[in-house]
Amino acid sequence: MERRPLRLSAPVRPLVFGGRSIGRKLGREGLPDWAVAETWEVSDVEGNGSVVIGGPLAGRSLRSLVEEFPQELMGRGWRGAFFPLLTKFIDAEGALPVHLHPDDATAARVENQAVGKTEAWHILQADPGATALCGVREGVGRDQLHKALVAQDFDSVLRRLPVRAGETIYVPGGTLHSFGPRTLVHEIEQTSDLQQHAMRWNMEDGSPVDDQQWRSNLEALMAEVRLDSRPDFHTGLRIGVGDGVDRVFCCAGPHFALERWRAGTAEPLRRSFSTAQILTNVGPPVQVSAHGRSEELGRGRSLLLPAVMEQVRIPGPADVLFGYLPDLALDVREPLTAAGYSPELIASLGEGV
Repeated sequence: MERRPLRLSAPVRPLVFGGRSIGRKLGREGLPDWAVAETWEVSDVEGNGSVVIGGPLAGRSLRSLVEEFPQELMGRGWRGAFFPLLTKFIDAEGALPVHLHPDDATAARVENQAVGKTEAWHILQADPGATALCGVREGVGRDQLHKALVAQDFDSVLRRLPVRAGETIYVPGGTLHSFGPRTLVHEIEQTSDLQQHAMRWNMEDGSPVDDQQWRSNLEALMAEVRLDSRPDFHTGLRIGVGDGVDRVFCCAGPHFALERWRAGTAEPLRRSFSTAQILTNVGPPVQVSAHGRSEELGRGRSLLLPAVMEQVRIPGPADVLFGYLPDLALDVREPLTAAGYSPELIASLGEGV
């Protein structure tokens, strides 16, 4: 595998809650004319996997690269059957359905799947007054929750949180949640599409769910819900790494970490790494340089940086995200501790930090 970025296809999903903010507000070009709910920037989900665009590996699926180049792509010593991270842009012009994804243990026990789906939302834009539902209110038991879901009375049992641009929330598997309307999100998560819905409508087209199927859906959801999961939004932990270069740890846990880097024009952004990085541009177009090569990364676009690249340089102005599978001690705790952050603040980034 060459030491060069991989540009991947990004499947587009026209779900009922979508709009046009990924193009109009984020600046992504080349989207369909219809309302877009999600773009799957890097995906190894069965049936919706990414394919390499351009370069010597053009046409190869991400899954095939994981199988052929596991350590060059993912990092020394890595073994796995698929790429472990899924990233998306989500345009919640309308509200998402109230739903959950199982955690790993529940996915294995109930769904007979290798992994569940813990996720995190990094808020790119949100209208004033925007909110999210996330987690069951303290003191609400299973019977009360079930009755409220049957009545579609979500606010009586779920926590409604304010949503602000620049904040992030780490959402463990098993957490009931929804966000929107008028909210634009970058989402990072485990590679899975397992989910259980509480709504009486289908998110694909808004058509009604028949009564028997809906009650079956609720029973499946109740078998996977975690009543004790109550995550909160936070602004992240900032480290200055150069003249006008900021590094913000948005979230971190055993399944993924997400950082947001910004650079002015005084000094370029420089990042060294030993594991695969998903580089996503949420600012103006930038030049991504490494090992004598340079290519443009447009607004609202992503590149997969194989571990074998080891480094990248991006002149400013730049505003980009790096998503990756972390060594929590080396990649997260060590730099934040050196910057003076307490164990309690570091732990607020996610699970197991």
